[in-house]
Amino acid sequence: MIILCLQMGPMEERIDLDSEEEIPFTSSPNGSKVHPLDFEKVCSASRRGSVNSWIHKQSRISPLRSIYLVLMTAKINILLPFGPLAILLHYLTRNHVLVFFLSMLGITPLAERLGYATEQLAFFTGPTIGGLLNATFGNATELIISIYALKNGMIRIVQQSLLGSILSNMLLVLGCSFFTGGIVHYNKVQEFNQATASVNSGLLLMAVMGIMFPAVLHFTHTEVHAGKSELALSRFSSCIMLVAYASYIFFQLKHQSSLPNPNRDVDEEGVTEEGSEEEESAEITQWEAIGWLAVLTLSVSVLSGYLVDAIEGASDALNIPVAFISVILLPIVGNAAEHASAIMFAVKDKLDITIGVAIGSSTQISMFMIPFCVVVGWLMGKSMDLNFQLFETATLFIAVIVVTFMLQEGKSNYLKGLMLILCYLIVAASFFVHVDPSTDDD
Repeated sequence: MIILCLQMGPMEERIDLDSEEEIPFTSSPNGSKVHPLDFEKVCSASRRGSVNSWIHKQSRISPLRSIYLVLMTAKINILLPFGPLAILLHYLTRNHVLVFFLSMLGITPLAERLGYATEQLAFFTGPTIGGLLNATFGNATELIISIYALKNGMIRIVQQSLLGSILSNMLLVLGCSFFTGGIVHYNKVQEFNQATASVNSGLLLMAVMGIMFPAVLHFTHTEVHAGKSELALSRFSSCIMLVAYASYIFFQLKHQSSLPNPNRDVDEEGVTEEGSEEEESAEITQWEAIGWLAVLTLSVSVLSGYLVDAIEGASDALNIPVAFISVILLPIVGNAAEHASAIMFAVKDKLDITIGVAIGSSTQISMFMIPFCVVVGWLMGKSMDLNFQLFETATLFIAVIVVTFMLQEGKSNYLKGLMLILCYLIVAASFFVHVDPSTDDD
């Protein structure tokens, strides 16, 4: 009976029975035999262990587990019902204020889950391509909103929302990360890769140059062909910026591994031990991650349509400038996932990742998304250009200069973070009292 019982369980169960504790064959010191029911209990426990192990393995590969991980585990998913509610109210009440704010609340968890699915896919693609995927899909919300607004001819909303995303990432996200990391690690100076930060700062300055010249050409009235030279220059500059960004990506993919990394200069043993403790693995499969990326991107695109349609109505009802909504409120929704992840990495003293999330995202928006929208508008027959108007261009130029000075030392503290946050508050207040002169023209 003993042999039959042990053979019914898997090999792991037999090993556990042998290794954990030796089963006594006597129930008393005098050597009396154990009752046969005791062996039945051992067999029953072995069978239960086998069944539980089988159920656990089945649950790990079940699609239901993927649905549970994506839709149930994050606390922010409590906001998911606001998305369908916004669509319902759009057709029942036509209340633009409610539709606008409910759409914002509904898009926020979708953007965060989009980042989660991208991180899961990055486990199967490697760190470099994974970082590129994180940056790309991290800005997918802004890109979808921009293309939908561009399709409807809302060029100023496209320009201002993309500008707001750059300002939000550079000032608010990076500022909150520096401030939080500096408070948590108040007894040390946090450091990051100065070379990588300098490359991103250079790309941001190049983007400012590409955006500034069409505005200067327009406001100095020095166009060769009035109304045409500005648009032609914008399209030419956009193509150049796309080439520059493609070169930057190629450089990252081919040569990034050969660049010096200050994190590798520390004690290798300490890094190895820490890395082994914090080693993570994918929670969903590769194809599940791809499927969720498609579903979430489609959901964001649908909800973005209702959000964009409600912007002007909400602006009139609340007496808030469209510029403030486009530059301040919309980017906060799109950058919710990046904001949380950047702060989390700063708290863990991984500022290189924080810089990659905040400044890398700003670089991608300025060097890829803005010129990409110009090219898409060109194909659509829309007059999307790089003339962001004088006020917006000056704001971007000053913000890039401030961030460049903050990054030049390769060190951070809570004071730098506080200064960046205060700069963002000044920008927000400025757009709250700013009236866009070309709103009526579009």
